[in-house]
Amino acid sequence: MSKFAKLDLGDKIIELPIIEGSENEKGLDISKLRSETGYISYDPGYGNTGSCSSAITYIDGEKGILRYRGIPIEEFNREKPDFLETAYLLIFGKLPNKTELDEYKVLVGNNEHLHEAMKHHFEGFPTTAPPMAMLSSMINTMSCFHPELLERGENEGYCMTASSLLLSKIRTIAAYAYRQSRGMPSIYPIPSLDYAANFLHLMFSLPNKRYEVDPDIEDAMNLIFILHADHEQNCSTSTVRMVGSSQANLFASCSAGVCALWGPLHGGANLAVIKMLEEIHKGDISAEKCIEMAKDKDNPFKLMGFGHRVYKNYDPRARILKKAGDKVLAKLKVKDPLLDIAKKLEEAALKDPYFVERKLFPNVDFYSGIIMRAIGIPTNMFTVLFSIGRLPGWIAQWREQVKTPGVKISRPRQIYTGENKRSYIPMKDRK
Repeated sequence: MSKFAKLDLGDKIIELPIIEGSENEKGLDISKLRSETGYISYDPGYGNTGSCSSAITYIDGEKGILRYRGIPIEEFNREKPDFLETAYLLIFGKLPNKTELDEYKVLVGNNEHLHEAMKHHFEGFPTTAPPMAMLSSMINTMSCFHPELLERGENEGYCMTASSLLLSKIRTIAAYAYRQSRGMPSIYPIPSLDYAANFLHLMFSLPNKRYEVDPDIEDAMNLIFILHADHEQNCSTSTVRMVGSSQANLFASCSAGVCALWGPLHGGANLAVIKMLEEIHKGDISAEKCIEMAKDKDNPFKLMGFGHRVYKNYDPRARILKKAGDKVLAKLKVKDPLLDIAKKLEEAALKDPYFVERKLFPNVDFYSGIIMRAIGIPTNMFTVLFSIGRLPGWIAQWREQVKTPGVKISRPRQIYTGENKRSYIPMKDRK
């Protein structure tokens, strides 16, 4: 096979190098297209544009494959899933041995508390402040209290310190944001608790009553974090890389990632599932009727949480969360009409030929929304939990970019469609 593709521009033919990834993904290197021809590629949404090469996450949407550093996502669903082990793998590129993981957990534990002065910043937010706005702001604020980490560092020592600090404090910030919106007093972390259990404690414990973490709920929370930990060059991850390409620090880059994730077309998808269920419940619409409405092209109703832009097969993360969700719902015995509707929708869609043939299966947002609602996480915190889970991927992607020689600042081009050259008209001559 030729290592070049030929582009015929009429008056000129140029050769574009063909590049190939380790999983036989193929691309055309157009990095010199503009300098050699004056042309640029036009790709709104960058759906056909590779912005970087990366060794972190591999996705094959047609086959329903997701791998972290080569390991299938299904293999992270062990008897006791460990989010920090997954984070270590993504950030440092290898599975830690027991000593390495224990030492990393100690680092995370040592960074659990916020500087007392940081807590006063929460008092400046109104109780109606969106938690994602608070999260993004406080990640940036954190940089003021750790100026030694503002210098970009690619060595492992820097990343050990910075990543453990961010991973630990983001969950404390998230819980503080939730409690501030409820007028609840802040609760200190408990070092003896594992990552997900500590987060649930920070969210739900009271000064006079500690929240008892059920092992199945803790495992489900770990899985939600793990399954969202990285997902290739999505909107928020690309944002982290774009901001980082200016040599912005890790705090600023991850704060920008939170803002990108905030959008309803990205991190807000699981919230959209719950809103849909609320509308279905309010209208007293049966699951069967919803399925028929979704199949009707002239009906504006949209069935949220089914199908995926990347996966044209069953979302591998959804299979894992479905089992965890079944266990959580059985354990909690929650009586919630929205969860009843969700289960009926799931059953109806999985049996309907229209959905099966088009592979419109329930996705990770469908099951994560159901689980979080059952646990008692309010809907305005759904995307915050997504941010906690996605943080290891953002850190890993930022670090990979910093370590890559010759990275240029991101600067997309455009096709200008405005006015041609014209003269400035003085105010007195304007009509």
